[in-house]
Amino acid sequence: MTATETLEKPFELGFTYTRSTGPVIGRFLGALGERRILGARGSDGRVLVPPPEFDPLTAEPLDELVEVGSEGTVTSWCWVAQPRASHPLQAPFAWLMVQLDGADVPMIHCLRAPGMQAVYSGARVRACWAEQPAGRITDLCCFELVEVQS
Repeated sequence: MTATETLEKPFELGFTYTRSTGPVIGRFLGALGERRILGARGSDGRVLVPPPEFDPLTAEPLDELVEVGSEGTVTSWCWVAQPRASHPLQAPFAWLMVQLDGADVPMIHCLRAPGMQAVYSGARVRACWAEQPAGRITDLCCFELVEVQS
């Protein structure tokens, strides 16, 4: 091989395996297909959404799933003025931390809003669902504001 020769090999990054969802995430996804949201009750009594498989305090398996509301309160947010192709929405939107009614910790999701000025911490939001739920995380498309303040 000379100093001017280059070795090349095509490479494609991919995940060549499938993973079972397990009992907790499987039930969570199944509920999303029914337009319901489940959380897990931890050893300290808090309801965690989405439900982890193991208690964050004890590392014990969690199996008590409880339904929480499909509405909640924005605890924090940031605006995305120019979405990327990989983002869940292709119009300007907000990433938000939303604490769903009945949950004790917020979850991260996206918010479809008419503009940045309409979003604020403390705003009430509701889940928007896929037209054809399939028991996948994308069944919960995004959230939208319950009321838009002028």
